[in-house]
Amino acid sequence: MAFTNSSARGAELNVTPLIDILLVLLIIFMVITPPKTLGLSAALPQPGGDPPTNSPADRSVVIQLDGDSNLRINTEPIRLPDLGARLLDIFKTRAERVVFVQARADTEFQYVAQVVDIAKGASIDHVGLLTARLDDGR
Repeated sequence: MAFTNSSARGAELNVTPLIDILLVLLIIFMVITPPKTLGLSAALPQPGGDPPTNSPADRSVVIQLDGDSNLRINTEPIRLPDLGARLLDIFKTRAERVVFVQARADTEFQYVAQVVDIAKGASIDHVGLLTARLDDGR
């Protein structure tokens, strides 16, 4: 900080270096602050892999959702309010908590997001989305 002494005005403070320091600190804090992430995280299946086998040893859980918001876990029909409790019951003895959500093309996204939210609330680690293209082998 520099002081200048003029006989007419008295001591005057030079604030230019203070503004420079303030701007540098502002930039540093903007860079190191992590961005806020919004939305639902989901793992999408990658095309070109081997098709899944339908053996009895396959213990994958697929939540199927049609356009009328009817739910099924694999082949078992279930109501939306009972979904969280049923998922907790299914995964209470499993170490790997992975669920796939399959919805028809005419299903509104809010229903899919609600199912993913319920699955995350039931302590499911990974929620994957199944698409019709990958099911058809395209």
